[in-house]
Amino acid sequence: MNGLGVTGLGLAGLLAAAAVSASGPAMAQPQSSGRVVLAPHRAVYDLVLDGGKAAKNVESARGRIAYDFTGDACEGYALSFRQVTQLQSGENGSRTIDARTTSFEAGDGASYRFKTESSASGTPTDTVDGLASRSGDGYEVKLSTPKAETHREPLAALFPNAQMKAVIQAARAGQSTLNVRLYDGANGGKDLYETLSVIGRKVEAKPAEAPLQRPEFDNLARWPVTMSYFKVGSGESTPSYTISFELYENGVTGAVRLDYGSFALRGTLTRLDLLPQAECAK
Repeated sequence: MNGLGVTGLGLAGLLAAAAVSASGPAMAQPQSSGRVVLAPHRAVYDLVLDGGKAAKNVESARGRIAYDFTGDACEGYALSFRQVTQLQSGENGSRTIDARTTSFEAGDGASYRFKTESSASGTPTDTVDGLASRSGDGYEVKLSTPKAETHREPLAALFPNAQMKAVIQAARAGQSTLNVRLYDGANGGKDLYETLSVIGRKVEAKPAEAPLQRPEFDNLARWPVTMSYFKVGSGESTPSYTISFELYENGVTGAVRLDYGSFALRGTLTRLDLLPQAECAK
């Protein structure tokens, strides 16, 4: 995570639509139990301060997430993501945080190209640009920005899309928890996270958000999921941050909640455009 932004994991796996034909209309279809497909879409979330959590030094908040996810499971998926959040406090005044991510994850999950940019209230933009790839039992990261360097990690980890597919597979199998390591290029491109996903029972009620109240989603299973992120090597028993959402079996998410510890934001899906996708056998 960069500032208040969720990187490719955070929402690359959180938002998606079903596999569709490039020549046909964008329609979500039930997926087979053995295959998870993340399909292209554009989505917008409106953010507000979560009044159900006591906030420290934040009196109000508002913001927006704009999300563009394209590609297919054969070649890979490209993500363009931007989160702008304005925080207001009596002590510090108004502060605006702008976080942007562009990334490309190979269809087989073997490599992950990413660039993140973040700034707060006009401060110079922090940029991280790199390429991560599986190497032996671990992975290797080659950064070009903020400086050229190579980092090798002996621990195995998943990249964002692969992580989300693993969560969906666990939900389908009836598992209530899933632990995986995640690398998403966050915090300078060097951090590795242990993630714990707590998966609830399948939701039967009609979704509350209007963009999801459409026939394309009627036959798709969805589950409440809470993902907690613990920085590897930090020794902390409390998560660095937590994301909660309702997850459809094809990757679409609604009812998003971002918990940063000292305060939390709720995100409402206000727009979802399903995009065509080429057929892919993988």
